[in-house]
Amino acid sequence: MRDHRPSHAAVHDTPPAQPHHPLTARLARAVVFVALLVAWAALAAALALPAAFAAASPPVVVMTVNGAIGPASADFIVRSLERAARERAPLAILELDTPGGLDTSMRQIIKAILASPVPVAAFVAPGGARAASAGTYIVYASHFAAMAPGTNLGAASPVQLGVGGGGGPAGGPAGLPEAASGASAPRADDNASTEARKVMHDSAAYIRGLAQLRGRNAAWGERAVREAVSLSDEEARDQHVIDLIAQDPADLARQLDGRTVTTTAGTLRLATAHAPLEVVTPDWRNRFLSIIADPNVALILLTIGVYGLFFEFANPGFVLPGIAGATCLLVGLFAMQLLPVSYAGLGLVLLGLACLIAEAFLPTFGVLGFGGIVAFAIGALMLMDTGAPGYGIPIPLIAGLALGGAAFVAVVSSVALRARRRPVVTGAEAMVGAIGEVIDEGLQPDPRPGHAALSTGWARVHGERWHVACATPLAAGSRVRVSSRSGLTLTVAPLHGAVHDRAHDKGERS
Repeated sequence: MRDHRPSHAAVHDTPPAQPHHPLTARLARAVVFVALLVAWAALAAALALPAAFAAASPPVVVMTVNGAIGPASADFIVRSLERAARERAPLAILELDTPGGLDTSMRQIIKAILASPVPVAAFVAPGGARAASAGTYIVYASHFAAMAPGTNLGAASPVQLGVGGGGGPAGGPAGLPEAASGASAPRADDNASTEARKVMHDSAAYIRGLAQLRGRNAAWGERAVREAVSLSDEEARDQHVIDLIAQDPADLARQLDGRTVTTTAGTLRLATAHAPLEVVTPDWRNRFLSIIADPNVALILLTIGVYGLFFEFANPGFVLPGIAGATCLLVGLFAMQLLPVSYAGLGLVLLGLACLIAEAFLPTFGVLGFGGIVAFAIGALMLMDTGAPGYGIPIPLIAGLALGGAAFVAVVSSVALRARRRPVVTGAEAMVGAIGEVIDEGLQPDPRPGHAALSTGWARVHGERWHVACATPLAAGSRVRVSSRSGLTLTVAPLHGAVHDRAHDKGERS
């Protein structure tokens, strides 16, 4: 019988059970910790993503225009919209406070808005601001229109000038055409009335087209042109002239968030709730244009330039008046080509200045100067071919420049009169009337045949020794007066009377 019990050797060959090692538990705990850390980091990133996205998103561009619409403001808005397009800004806010402006500048701004790939929101602000005349057209042309509480817009009637023709559709509320101001209707054969009607119809069609493009109240826009009516912020929103009322640009950006708009870049959905605001300010070029494009400054520069060149030509070598005059004249002419100038008025201004200068070179004792002052004053009154607010030349400035010209003429005429009365002190003419003294042996009869009637000799005149001739013989030391000169010989006459001699001695010493 076989014994199935394991032998002693077999029992000892089976390996004993190994105890559990703690390394596996530590690895498991590390994996769980790393997973929790990754989850926490992902949650923090998810929470910070909106803020980081807002900080990295392009800012909303805010442009502020305060004052009359002119070449400087048009250049500023056009360049700012180009910058917003380069930066891919989600929105451009045009903050307006203007009484109106020039037609050409207004149309330049509207063309830039219509061609902008960036949505433009016209915002009449701050409280108490207005968007009159040209400002109303710009509000109608913008993709969005908003107003701050306490503002108004309207009064977009074209201006009819009393002198120099009609203005454009962006004139100002002052000086309305007769049809808009309630006066009697003009005659059909009146050329001025025909021109006014043409401007009126063109202005009404222009704002009606902008209203239809943006879906705004076209009927009220036409009334603003034909009847010069205005609206407050609440009335403008109720009549669908504007889209909304906002407190400030930040509030406007929040209210426009999520709206859809169509621009030249296509249909866009605005995301401006968390976008930062970037206020764009005019650079040196815009500030320089705004200064020289003022009609008052342009007229003053033109006047200073002409006077500066006159002083340089009258006194060659001073250099500074010539450089300053040429600079002022060129800058003034550059400003004139930016402004709606009446060329008849500019011609009269230049004619007046030319007459004032001619008075200095050709003294007419005030005739040319007086005519120049009249021409300058009339030309300055006619200079601006528009009645837009901020582009008129005030009467006190014209009077001041005219009085300055009158003072210039008075000074030049008085100097000319004194110079005319002053005796000649150089040349051959200076010897006539001079006092001299006979020297040497006096004046003796001329021994030459045919000259016995003359006495000749030598005399000292003006400290110089001259050969003289006289009708009577004179002793040495006698006082004589020169009556004429022939070559190197002076014809003299004796001085008689002590009083007469002393008076002429005093005049000679002076």
